[in-house]
Amino acid sequence: MIEAVVFDAFGTLLQLGVRRHPFRQLMRQLRLQGRRPDPEDARTLMTRNLGLAGAANSFGAQISHAELAGIERDLFVELQSIRLFDDSLEALNKIRAAGLKIAICSNLAAPYAVPIRLLLPELDYYVFSFEVESIKPEPEIYQKTIDLLGCEASAIAMIGDTAAADMHGPIAQGMQGYLLQRNVAASGGGFRSLLEFAEYVCRFNR
Repeated sequence: MIEAVVFDAFGTLLQLGVRRHPFRQLMRQLRLQGRRPDPEDARTLMTRNLGLAGAANSFGAQISHAELAGIERDLFVELQSIRLFDDSLEALNKIRAAGLKIAICSNLAAPYAVPIRLLLPELDYYVFSFEVESIKPEPEIYQKTIDLLGCEASAIAMIGDTAAADMHGPIAQGMQGYLLQRNVAASGGGFRSLLEFAEYVCRFNR
């Protein structure tokens, strides 16, 4: 029996209407200043509670207030554009009505957590990489999710739009992992919509 369902955030439950890539802009400024990109940069941004100013300071960026304010405006525009996919609420309601616990497990820079909590205020748990200092597909972030849900790993189903992070990673920790493949012919453990996935997980509780 499935007792809990875990969702990825962006690309799964939520989408960006406008993409300004503010953190990418910041890293571009750093490159222009002669700083070489580090393979760990993206992980640092998603495992520390940093806004843009904090990230700029952490990486040693020499950036003017005007330049930083411009990037902050782009971040604000991007955050304002975040919306739920059309099938998100209906799928969540079906799963909640079946008595299952619901969590989000997502790799995020800190500013993106606020709209998630505002748009989805009634979930049981939120596991964000910048809060638990681990990113998918590292084992620690899944274990934190399992611990919070209080279920056997095998009774937890996770879905998201990235195979390594949302299907293979959970499976490696004993969970059930599924891939969301919107607008394509889903295969190999995939679903084309969250409603299709909700029907699948709810049937185990009938």
